[in-house]
Amino acid sequence: MPTLSVIIPTYNEASYIKDALLSVSFANEIIVIDSFSTDNTVDIAEPYASKILKRSFDNFSNQKNHALEHATGDWVLFVDADERVTNSLRAEIVTTINQPKHTGYKINFPHFYMNRFLYHHSNDVLRLVKRDGAKFTGSVHEKLHCAGSVSKLKNHMLHYTYKGLHPYIQKKESYAWFQADQLLKKNKKVTWFHLFFKPSYRFFSSLIIKGGYRDGIPGLTVAAVNAYGVFSRYAKLLLLQKGIK
Repeated sequence: MPTLSVIIPTYNEASYIKDALLSVSFANEIIVIDSFSTDNTVDIAEPYASKILKRSFDNFSNQKNHALEHATGDWVLFVDADERVTNSLRAEIVTTINQPKHTGYKINFPHFYMNRFLYHHSNDVLRLVKRDGAKFTGSVHEKLHCAGSVSKLKNHMLHYTYKGLHPYIQKKESYAWFQADQLLKKNKKVTWFHLFFKPSYRFFSSLIIKGGYRDGIPGLTVAAVNAYGVFSRYAKLLLLQKGIK
C-alpha cells in the first residue's frame, strides 16, 4: 500500500498548527519544518509530528526541498499551518494514491476572509505529488514540480489565510520587501507600467475576471489589497535602489 508523507512549514503558528496537524493525522508521516519559531509552535507540534526539522529561513523553495530530503513516503502532501484537510478531501487523497492515474494533483483553495470562504477568490495549486522527482523552484512564490502528468482533485482544502485586514496588509508588506529585494538582485528597472498598469490589472483580474465581485465586500477588499501588494513591491524596489528602507 502506498505511503503518504505530509510536510508543514511553520514560523510562529501556535494558534493554527494543532488543527492543521489533526487534519492530516491519517498520513503515515508528518514532517514539520520550522524556521526557529519564537512562540510555542514546536512544543504544540511535537506530540503530533513524526519529525520536526529546524532550519533558518532563506526562501520557501529551499525550506520545502530540505524537508523533502527527509520524507520517506511514496507520496507527499504539502500543507500550510493555516490550512485544513477536510474529511472529503482526506478520503479522496487516500483513494487517489492507492489508484493513481497521474504523478501530481492540484487542490483548490478557497480563501477565508471576513468570516466566509471566498469561492471566487481561490487557487488551484499542485500540492500532492509522488516523492520521486518532486522539487520546488522560485524564491517567493515557489512552484512545485513533479516528474509526470498532473490532474486536479475535486475536493477543496480549507485555507484560513486572512486573519483580518491588518494582518492581511502586513503579510503583503512582508512579501513586498522580500520580492523587492529579489528584483533588486536581478537589476530590475521600475517603470510606470509596474507602478500603475500591473496593480490596476491585478485589481481587475481579481474582481472581474476571477469573479471576486460575487463574494461581495470581502471580494472587493481582497482585490484592493492584492493590487496594493503589487504596487508596494515596486515602490519598495525604488526605495531599495535609492538606499532607503
